[in-house]
Amino acid sequence: MKYEGGAKGAKPIVPVGKGVTFDTGGISLKPGALLDEMKYDMSGAGSVIGVFKTLAQMKLPINVVGLVPAVENMPGGNASRPGDVVTSMSGLTVEILNTDAEGRLILNDALTYAERFDPVCVIDVATLTGACVIALGAHASGLYANDDALAAELLKCGIDAGDRAWQMPLWEDYMPQLKSNFADMSNLGGPPGGSVTAALFLSKFATKYKWAHLDVAGTASVGGDAKGATGRPLPLLAQFLIERAQAA
Repeated sequence: MKYEGGAKGAKPIVPVGKGVTFDTGGISLKPGALLDEMKYDMSGAGSVIGVFKTLAQMKLPINVVGLVPAVENMPGGNASRPGDVVTSMSGLTVEILNTDAEGRLILNDALTYAERFDPVCVIDVATLTGACVIALGAHASGLYANDDALAAELLKCGIDAGDRAWQMPLWEDYMPQLKSNFADMSNLGGPPGGSVTAALFLSKFATKYKWAHLDVAGTASVGGDAKGATGRPLPLLAQFLIERAQAA
């Protein structure tokens, strides 16, 4: 998706949304409990699409390109298997240890694809890890970034919009957890720091621009009697784009 409300030729901001329309876990099948809520695994994509509706309604003077890698994660005769090695668009190879760590496998190609737009910055949004829910619960989205100024800007926008995030470490110390005997890295770092290793995995495909990652697994939807999507982090993203447009 493209929105060209800014100056002709001005570099765009590129939001990227994980669009797993339903996530069974694939061959690494999830437990049956609460499986119906896995339709919310496209919440990142939904928020990016919501960004474009917001841009059109507000007519913001800014250029934005939205990317939504969209798939279903289902078991089947042609499904990915644990132990498979795949080659990403970037050329890096990945050993699939668990097919339920699928979101990062579509996001890595979207992050590589984003390079062609010469972006001001890229912000990916994903219901990426249960580990982020354990770390932060339902109140704050996990924020990772390779640029401290971009991280600080997003944190402030989250506070201003009432859609808070919390910055998490993106340290190379965690990288050995992604070691693979057969590929450049594996797609799973194990239970310790699971949200961190997932973000670190993505960071290897976002080296040519300023990048931030929002893990919204705990904030994008709620269960129980109020079961449904929350719309987060659309308020944060909208506030960010409004402020960037005002500063242009």
